[in-house]
Amino acid sequence: MALTTVDRGPGRFRNASPGPQLFVLCAVAVTLMVLDHRNEYLTGVRKTLSVLLYPVELLVSAPASLRRSVNETLVTRSELLAENQRLKAEALARSARLQKLTALQAENARLRALLDSTARVAEDLLIAEIVTVDMNPFRNTIVINKGSNDGIFVGQPLIDADGVVGQITRDRVFTAEAMLVTDVDHAVPVEIVRNRLRTIAVGTGELNRLSLPFLPRNADVGEGDLLVTSGLGGKFPAGYPVGVVRDVRSVAGQPFLEIDAQPSAALNRIREVLLIKPGDPPPAPGGVSTDSAPAAAGTAPAGQP
Repeated sequence: MALTTVDRGPGRFRNASPGPQLFVLCAVAVTLMVLDHRNEYLTGVRKTLSVLLYPVELLVSAPASLRRSVNETLVTRSELLAENQRLKAEALARSARLQKLTALQAENARLRALLDSTARVAEDLLIAEIVTVDMNPFRNTIVINKGSNDGIFVGQPLIDADGVVGQITRDRVFTAEAMLVTDVDHAVPVEIVRNRLRTIAVGTGELNRLSLPFLPRNADVGEGDLLVTSGLGGKFPAGYPVGVVRDVRSVAGQPFLEIDAQPSAALNRIREVLLIKPGDPPPAPGGVSTDSAPAAAGTAPAGQP
């Protein structure tokens, strides 16, 4: 007995070529990327999506946070007592140093008064914790648990206990993305403490290396020279450690020295950072602004002075 079958026409997309659909999708994607890169049309969309995804981020990081809480709870009493004794000893030593620092500050104030100079007001600091580290080998970025909801703004500098860490590049309301000083798109104006020689420290993409590509062959720079922020550009306040020169090379035929520096901040070990809140109003939103010099701290092209 023959089985009857129902004739069906070919599916609408059964034999359709994926070429036109793929071309349209690629064209739309390229158009959106160009518009966002040039005019930042999608900044608001990204910020909205980051707010919507914030509960998901909290849910994903909940196991690690719970594990840290359990580990901290299970610390033995003897370890806490030992740590308490060590912290008391460190506090006593720092108190002794602060006594001398107070005298030096008073002397500095007197000298500024003699020079009719306005004393610089110390910056306010806000502590933030690192929640995510970008695993992309070509980008050195982190995400912290503070955002514009806590007063954070794009372009705000970050430091740790040892030196400059980077600056905020993207606000996510409850969190924020920061670019490290070693990122290839980051540059910060610095000066050598020994002779006040000013130059620019450029990121190399490696967490343990900065580059100083704009010093001429006759520049007075040597291994061990300390680099601090010069304050030029208006992004980083002056005087914060950036790195230490560790290698100086002079290549025949090249007009500039090849100089490598070790970042002062332990970028591969930090868990908390300090956000500097200067007295000046924050820059206008919409990205990291550039100053008159392309080398101002921020996303200046690494290949330009």
